Amino acid sequence: MRNFTIGDQTVGESSPEFRALLPHAYEQRLRPMCMCKEPPVAMYIARLEDQYLIKRMPLSGRDHDPACPSYEPPYELSGLGPLIGNAIRIDAGGKADLKLDFSLTKRGPRSAPGAPAEAAEPGIRSEPKKLSLRAMLHYLWEAGELTEWRSTWTGRRGWGRVRTSLINAASQMTARGGPLSDMLFVPEVFHPDDKDGIAARRAAALKSIQATGSGLRKLMMIVAEVKEFSAAREGHKIVVRHLPFPLMIENGAWRRLAARYETELELWHSSEALHLIVIATFGVSTAGIASVEEVALMVVNEHWLPFEDIHELRLLEKLSHLKRKSVKGLRFNLPRDAPIVSATLPEQKPAPVAMFIIPASAGDEYEQALTNMIDARPEIVPWVWRVAEGEMPRLP
Repeated sequence: MRNFTIGDQTVGESSPEFRALLPHAYEQRLRPMCMCKEPPVAMYIARLEDQYLIKRMPLSGRDHDPACPSYEPPYELSGLGPLIGNAIRIDAGGKADLKLDFSLTKRGPRSAPGAPAEAAEPGIRSEPKKLSLRAMLHYLWEAGELTEWRSTWTGRRGWGRVRTSLINAASQMTARGGPLSDMLFVPEVFHPDDKDGIAARRAAALKSIQATGSGLRKLMMIVAEVKEFSAAREGHKIVVRHLPFPLMIENGAWRRLAARYETELELWHSSEALHLIVIATFGVSTAGIASVEEVALMVVNEHWLPFEDIHELRLLEKLSHLKRKSVKGLRFNLPRDAPIVSATLPEQKPAPVAMFIIPASAGDEYEQALTNMIDARPEIVPWVWRVAEGEMPRLP
């Protein structure tokens, strides 16, 4: 059980006083201090539907005691490591200030032919000093704690909770001098009895990107679940759930998108249980048409956990039945031929476990990079599945 100091009170999270204190502390913007270590670790309060939850500040997971539920394995094991201090910087208030590798403005009333769609592998640069669009999605997922899972959460994570987690995560981030939450649109779950209210909130959120002329216009990011792709009279439509209009994408950009994310699309098509997440920058024309400028995709399982291939999907299926927490590792800007941790088991005793899946195509450079990664974190126990050698090893 965790203990927190909130204001001038120290309370345990299972006490009646704790639950009664959270709404007031949320309104007063008081910062809970986790007492798992000395000095205590700062956290924040998030509102999730009708619940109030205490969440980690960005990149603070490894500051907690390993026995604390808020502990998170070192970020050096994933693609997050190279971004810390460059693309992601924590300011004095504990918020993450982000450098973005994509534009949130557009000159002219319409998308130019051949609008980019993350055609090149993000991360093929000497120094990953900015977040690609895919890395931005991964960071929102990680900061929103949507990479974490335990079996007791089965049936309790739908789009409503995913949306709230993303918005809460964005509230702890800034980019280009402003709150990231002002640049992000995540569709609300549609409820017929609140149809007018949802429409009004959506219109208010998108008002700032409605084109009014031919000058410089603002764009927003959208994160949503793809329902389907369909052909339009010119170009294609990305139809997303809980949104009454499609996102239009130009033909050349659509072809590059389909080629760049061929693996994700193939995995998504393989099972009705899987979800496809889109992140895109988009604007709204004077005619009210929403058009994509840049776009990236991510496939997730039924618990909204991202995965890269069928082997990771099998591992997540095994881990989903465990009561102990597992944490999915993400690639961010790293190319596919770089090793990353597939998942970690931070609550494993006597030491946390890092789980690696080695593809059959791995060569000497991959093996050396993996060895260096494991050697750099001797406090973490490695679990390795070499796909070329056969079936998955037994879980720890």
